[in-house]
Amino acid sequence: MPRNTHAQSLSRRTVLRGMGTAVALPLLNVMSPTRLLAASASDGKPPLRMGFFYVPNGMHMPDWTPKQDGFKFDLPPTLARIADHQKDINVLTGLTLDGARAHGDGGGDHARSVAAFLTGSHPRKTNGADIQNGISVDQMTAKYVGDKTRFASLELGLETSAQAGNCDSGYSCAYASNMSWRGPTNPMAKEIDPGALFDRLFSGQVVKETKQAISVREKYRKSILDFVLEDAKQLHKTLPPVDQRKLDEYLYSVRDVEKRVGGAEKLRMSEDGVPDYPRPSGVPKELSKHAELMMDMVTLAYQTDSTRILSFMFTNAGSNRSYPDIGVTEGHHESSHHGKSPHKQDNIARINRYHIDRFNYLLSRMKQVPEGNGTLLDNCMLVYGSGISDGDRHNHDDLPIILAGGAGGRIKTGRHIRYQKETPLCNLYVWMMQQMGAKADSFGDSKGPLDKLS
Repeated sequence: MPRNTHAQSLSRRTVLRGMGTAVALPLLNVMSPTRLLAASASDGKPPLRMGFFYVPNGMHMPDWTPKQDGFKFDLPPTLARIADHQKDINVLTGLTLDGARAHGDGGGDHARSVAAFLTGSHPRKTNGADIQNGISVDQMTAKYVGDKTRFASLELGLETSAQAGNCDSGYSCAYASNMSWRGPTNPMAKEIDPGALFDRLFSGQVVKETKQAISVREKYRKSILDFVLEDAKQLHKTLPPVDQRKLDEYLYSVRDVEKRVGGAEKLRMSEDGVPDYPRPSGVPKELSKHAELMMDMVTLAYQTDSTRILSFMFTNAGSNRSYPDIGVTEGHHESSHHGKSPHKQDNIARINRYHIDRFNYLLSRMKQVPEGNGTLLDNCMLVYGSGISDGDRHNHDDLPIILAGGAGGRIKTGRHIRYQKETPLCNLYVWMMQQMGAKADSFGDSKGPLDKLS
């Protein structure tokens, strides 16, 4: 970190250093447009981020789709869970994912719905090594802007990725458990461990931790921030009051997440109070805690501009996980085939609300982070939804899709927008890619950029 007495201007690349560790900073006011270097938007505004959040098995659509269009619409029961953010989202109705349809391949809608969700492609039906899909929108965009951040993209989730096996009616598990594809035969495996993700974001930045730092931290369970504390104090003195508050709030968030990651598994302690085995993986047994830790990590990754492109799968395609903590003891996939059973439809509605509660947590966290003239959420565009509409019908039209965030003022939010039937979901991706600066006139089965957003 520069040892200037008054930080009138600070590079966006500035980090806090100490004992071989480096921690990135959030966007501060003193990071003026002339010093943002390649990490900034060309006009000096906060950088724009994109994210994709996938839930499996479709939705209970009567509890999802608003009846009114435009700005004045009532939130149905599922969307009512994000009522605090109604002005920050657009509900998009009528979008279609044609690549997830059978097209003569028979069963396998769950695997196809994930494989096609970000690619718009129809995956080759195989459970062997000859998988074939398309490049996904996140990876296509990363080719244009990925070099501006430490991580071109991040692929995250709550269940591990598989690269082989038969997971859905003859479709490879690679399709069912990966939605990000670097190329036709290259699925991008997800990181599901909050501890490992935390280490990627904060332990190896710019310079790798020295063996001495790792040894000390593991032995005494010291925070990463302990090593950069002196640098943080010196920087704090040079900042104006508004940036001092931003720095304090950011470091508190990092410390808080680190503590919760470290407490995800109980440590066995030796007699002298020192842990007798290495740092735990950090994956909590409770799904809600796991999800919230990962959402905290998403916020920090965007806040530090470690990446601008991110994908997140809540569970893999066709997941049959039960949710006993919300009163659903039957499996998710089993319940999605409801056959109009009131009990199973109630199960699906409960699970839908559970998932969107986690997304609501993320939106709340991001909205608490001031950035530029608004918040972190204002400078994002986050897609939340599924590649299946009604899980019983396995249909891929009229998808449940939310677009959250203001995209740096490019989106008029707070609306329910109803599109013409069979409007490609990929139209949305073309529009998003163009906002990110990617040269894209088409993607997948798109017919042009999605209208009505600006």
